[in-house]
Amino acid sequence: MLERFRLDGKVVIVTGASSGLGVAFARGLAEAGADLVIGARRADRLEETRALVEATGRRCLAVRADVSSSDDCEALAAAAMSAFGRVDVLVNNAGVGTAVPALRETPEEFRQVIEVNLNGTYWMAQACARVMRPGSSIINIGSVLGETTAGLPQAAYSASKAGVVGLTRDLAQQWTGRRGIRVNCLEPGFFASEMTESYAEGYLERMTAQRVVMGRAGDPDELVAAAVFLASDASSYITGVALPVDGGLLIT
Repeated sequence: MLERFRLDGKVVIVTGASSGLGVAFARGLAEAGADLVIGARRADRLEETRALVEATGRRCLAVRADVSSSDDCEALAAAAMSAFGRVDVLVNNAGVGTAVPALRETPEEFRQVIEVNLNGTYWMAQACARVMRPGSSIINIGSVLGETTAGLPQAAYSASKAGVVGLTRDLAQQWTGRRGIRVNCLEPGFFASEMTESYAEGYLERMTAQRVVMGRAGDPDELVAAAVFLASDASSYITGVALPVDGGLLIT
């Protein structure tokens, strides 16, 4: 049974792999046996992630990519095919966040979040689905903020993540039966990331105490474990789902 969770022989693309949860996804998927292709806008930080992956004994290709550009998404998938000859898993992790009051948020600020979080997820999924074989897996990274609020003005971010859930369901309906590609979504709760670094002092602790049944923020490895599950054959009969990894936040 444990062999079903292994990713040996698989090639995984992780976007947004230059920091935070993207780094954790890349390292954890490599530890499960996968070779990695990692993409992000910050090439220097991406090299640090590549070194972490290669320290596990796995191969890793780092490619500078901005997922809001469909051309960059196609180039990232093409680089994976050129280097490894296959793409088995996509972790659509690249994202940005804002906390701007709705009456002050500019069209440019709103569009920037949608371009990366929603449109970028779509362009990257398209690029990978064109080259994926049956049995492949796409994992979109949503957020519990696509289903609830958390006391901050995050209209653009929440809208983008709600859109990711709807996109996940539709792509699963289109691609699973016809192409054999499973499409699922992870919805993280409170995890330490670059976005949480911008929170006011004490905000994260206060919100976890009030809203999270488990009373704490998540450990990145707890989210990575869910990604390994959705990437592997352990979840071979699962598609079109949005899986909260939130310590019980959505039931409060």
